[in-house]
Amino acid sequence: MQTWQAILLGFIEGLTEFLPVSSTGHLLLVQRLLGISSPGQTFVVLIQLGAILAILTVYAAKLLRLLLDLPRDPRTRRFVLAVLIAFLPAAVIGAAAHRYIKAVLFESPWLVCTTLVVGGVVLLFVDRLRLQPRYHDAMDFPVPVAFAIGLCQAAAMIPGVSRSGATIVGALLLGADKRSATEFSFFLAMPTMTGAFAYDLYKNYELLSFGDVTNIAIGFVVSFITGVVVVRYLLDFVSRHGFAPFGWWRIVVGGIGLGALGALAVLG
Repeated sequence: MQTWQAILLGFIEGLTEFLPVSSTGHLLLVQRLLGISSPGQTFVVLIQLGAILAILTVYAAKLLRLLLDLPRDPRTRRFVLAVLIAFLPAAVIGAAAHRYIKAVLFESPWLVCTTLVVGGVVLLFVDRLRLQPRYHDAMDFPVPVAFAIGLCQAAAMIPGVSRSGATIVGALLLGADKRSATEFSFFLAMPTMTGAFAYDLYKNYELLSFGDVTNIAIGFVVSFITGVVVVRYLLDFVSRHGFAPFGWWRIVVGGIGLGALGALAVLG
């Protein structure tokens, strides 16, 4: 992998990680388009560290407040418990199906493109529903609601589904407004992405060469910078414009991908 490719992939990761468009799906398609190979597809997972640090940086003050309030505030303890319980389904399924996900699902561009299109249609449909939100603050999600959101997140083990998209759609259907659904997705990303990063590194560190580590470091820095910008402005954008722009984005990218794959199949 060349340096400019690592920069491009890092930019795509930071741009798409917290949008409901599937960062993994985008990275896998771009890697295939550019003919980039990564040992065990580790690059796609490990550059998420930049996005993790981006959200930790933006939410540093709020995380510190949660930490200080945790011993004495029941609302804070319930929120932290809700996030941890929401994390459990993805942790269990991700660990159990890790080999299959990386060896089979990550290697299917047809699957990625199809799930991008289907997910886009779902986003457009949900965005147009006249839902009556019951929850306007991510801190107030009941634990059972959080667990149900976590089950939705587990669907994002399929590349192209989108972790943030699945959690946001789940939260909206369970009674959250758009802003609180997006913010809960941010908080749930912290343990989920950290766990995926640590587990993938543990499983594949022996496959990495010095060049791989250098490229991952470059991708990490670029994804961090881009991720900070996205996290800072996404909540306001969603509050004003909803999720329809991301739905159309998914449909266009997935549709182009399916068209290209179909053309290659015919020509080949």
